[in-house]
Amino acid sequence: MDASKGKGDQTMPNPGGQMGKPVGFPFMENMLPKAVKRRVHALKRLQEQCAHIEAKFYEEVHELERKYATLYQPLFEKRREIVTGAVEPTDEECEWPTDEDEEEELAEEVKEKATIEDAKKEEATPEENPKGIPDFWLTIFKSVDMLSDMVQEHDEPILKHLRDIQVKFSEPGQPMSFTLEFHFEPNGYFNNAVLTKVYKMKSEPEASDPFSFEGPEIIDCEGCQIDWHKGKDVTVKTIKKKQKHKGRGTVRTVTKQVPNDSFFNFFNPVKASPDGEMDEDSELNLATDFEIGHFFRERIVPRAVLYFTGEALEDDESFEEEELEEGDEEEQDEEGDDDDEEGDTDPKKEQPQPAECKQQ
Repeated sequence: MDASKGKGDQTMPNPGGQMGKPVGFPFMENMLPKAVKRRVHALKRLQEQCAHIEAKFYEEVHELERKYATLYQPLFEKRREIVTGAVEPTDEECEWPTDEDEEEELAEEVKEKATIEDAKKEEATPEENPKGIPDFWLTIFKSVDMLSDMVQEHDEPILKHLRDIQVKFSEPGQPMSFTLEFHFEPNGYFNNAVLTKVYKMKSEPEASDPFSFEGPEIIDCEGCQIDWHKGKDVTVKTIKKKQKHKGRGTVRTVTKQVPNDSFFNFFNPVKASPDGEMDEDSELNLATDFEIGHFFRERIVPRAVLYFTGEALEDDESFEEEELEEGDEEEQDEEGDDDDEEGDTDPKKEQPQPAECKQQ
């Protein structure tokens, strides 16, 4: 479901030469005997049929997602009620196995802090029992790199009013899509109770390039109109500019509104061009938007509590580190091969530098 799929150079080994020397597929086909080329074309027709069957498979997966979404919904509704403080979970619902060693370590830390806090007790005001889980979604937004880059300081007071995020799938028989719903409590910034973002998808091979099909992909998205209260629109800012009259030399000050960085620009996305022709910046912005929408749907909404506690972040970081280590290993192997081919090398150059030197 990536916004765009890279189509790497499709190369094949040369059967008459070295296996490590790939050649482009048009050249490969031209080298084949006419009878063999004819049979390869038959295989391509079969492959194209496979791509259409795969597309149907993903359509059924989408139907299955819709079915199970109704099973998840009661659990997500209960999550919203606990987060907003609408209900208080029972003692039984709050039971969760914890590591005894961690509890003992935490107890020691609490004892140490207690001696310091006791001295401040008289001055400190007693902390009230907060309602629900304060700043639940804002904490998630600020913890996830992909989202924190979008959230500005002036967005935070608004996101404190975010009560829930839901994913809704398209109805049976409708074009494939999903909608992100951001539910807000009444606030002093806008009148909308729900802000929506619809992501349109397709699951069918392109007639001009059926072999590039790798599954459903997002092809477009639609935001919504935010009904801002007067003077509260954080997606624009007012600037003052002095203008000097060329003839009279008089100076006047004019004010105008210009776009402002804000998370809420998420609901006013770049539109995909019908003819597919877009400038590089627009394409990049659209691809990033698709990636964020997919991340909300696949990760943030289903696993919200784990992003709030940071556990999901650790999983994501571990996965990224593992990929990086594998990439470094391959790069080092390639460099090693080059050295072997060139012959003897200076052993001093092979000594790794200390960490301090690499950082300078």
